[in-house]
Amino acid sequence: MLHIYNTLSRQKTPLRTAEPGVVRMYVCGMTVYDFCHLGHARMLVSFDVVQRWLRASGYQVRYVRNITDIDDKIIRRAVERGVPIRTLTEFFIAAMRADEKALGVQAPDAEPRATEHVAGMLDIIRHLENQGLAYRGGDGDVNFSVRKFPGYGKLSGKSLDDLRAGERIAVAAGKQDPLDFVLWKAAKPDEPADSRWDSAYGPGRPGWHIECSAMSRALLGMPLDIHGGGPDLKFPHHENEIAQSEGAFGGTLATTWMHCGPMMVDAEKMSKSLGNFRRIRDTVAAGAADDRADYAANPRESEMLRFFLVRSHYRSVQNYTPDNLQDAQHALDRLYQALLNVPPADIQVDWHTPPARAFRDAMDDDFNTAGAVAVLFDLAGQANRDADARASGLLRALGGVLGLLQADPRVYLQSPTRFLSDAPPVADLLPAPAIEALLAERSQAKAARDFARADQIRDQLRGQGVELADVAGGATQWRRV
Repeated sequence: MLHIYNTLSRQKTPLRTAEPGVVRMYVCGMTVYDFCHLGHARMLVSFDVVQRWLRASGYQVRYVRNITDIDDKIIRRAVERGVPIRTLTEFFIAAMRADEKALGVQAPDAEPRATEHVAGMLDIIRHLENQGLAYRGGDGDVNFSVRKFPGYGKLSGKSLDDLRAGERIAVAAGKQDPLDFVLWKAAKPDEPADSRWDSAYGPGRPGWHIECSAMSRALLGMPLDIHGGGPDLKFPHHENEIAQSEGAFGGTLATTWMHCGPMMVDAEKMSKSLGNFRRIRDTVAAGAADDRADYAANPRESEMLRFFLVRSHYRSVQNYTPDNLQDAQHALDRLYQALLNVPPADIQVDWHTPPARAFRDAMDDDFNTAGAVAVLFDLAGQANRDADARASGLLRALGGVLGLLQADPRVYLQSPTRFLSDAPPVADLLPAPAIEALLAERSQAKAARDFARADQIRDQLRGQGVELADVAGGATQWRRV
């Protein structure tokens, strides 16, 4: 049985779903005002693996991941650029989807936008008013009264007495208590017209936290089987979601809460606010990504980045360094080399065989991808050692469960990469037609017993980052190293 670490209970518990065989999973997605960085990639890939394994385990999955397309940062960026809010958000939604494509992240079953659910947010606010949990401040905002909700702090473990307003947003003058948070923001005279909606509370826009309460309720109902997101959402965002949804309607918002670990740089969390982030596109773009929405991704580097993320447990603290990416590239290349050395048999996974069972046991233990990847390396070793096509086939099939190892190994290994320690600059790489021409010349030299010329060509190619392997039948394989 699948066990998941539940942030709410602070322990691993068996997955229990409200409807047998069906998992309703809601994950907080991107706020689309800028390009995605590697910290976002961690979240996107982590929950992509979760939904893939749930489906592979036989569950019917209803996976919803939202888009926040209205908030203060979005409004500021649109004003700075002198464009309508929708123009800005559409651009960065397209950029996000280009990143997802590069990372092999499958689309969720639904991807609601906050601006499509304002009516539902207002309905929740009305329910909260009726329950005595929301009030209108003197500045026109509508706020949630935190101290009136008895369960506040149960997800994060924070007590009301320990909370400080500085851990949240700036305290507004219209609040009755500095711990209260905004549900509806009154429009300001200097804000653009496309940032406001009419409501019973006057023109304004929703607070950030109310968005997900409305969208999850509209598309999946309550309780959610799994609610997930990045490490910084546990408090206050998810804590506030619980207060809003359970305060308005009673019951339980979500049975299981999942949070992936942070991406770190020099012992600090990667984030835009710290300026220590690296964009996904800068890591995997085949050419200069610039500031376009779409871009061409380098397939070898893209899969390396996914592998780099997958081989660590989703809850672990993960460190970004160029050396770590190089190590991931070498490791993934070894798996593909096994697939090239031993063409895989076309098989269906038998989960009762020892390698498949070990893979399943790892994934059923809170999606332990580190353990699952170890099984892949065991299979690669078996395939190489015994020329075992079934081991190679199982390697490919189980890799596919993680979104890996589905490319043609010859094409993969002949693709360039910047993430090998001795690789020449991409601009200096010898193109494939030139390599093939030199291989043809080398073959002719060998046929003429001109071994000195054949060795000279091998050395020339090695200096260009190309490794040759002579195989049975007189053929020669090549790969970039």
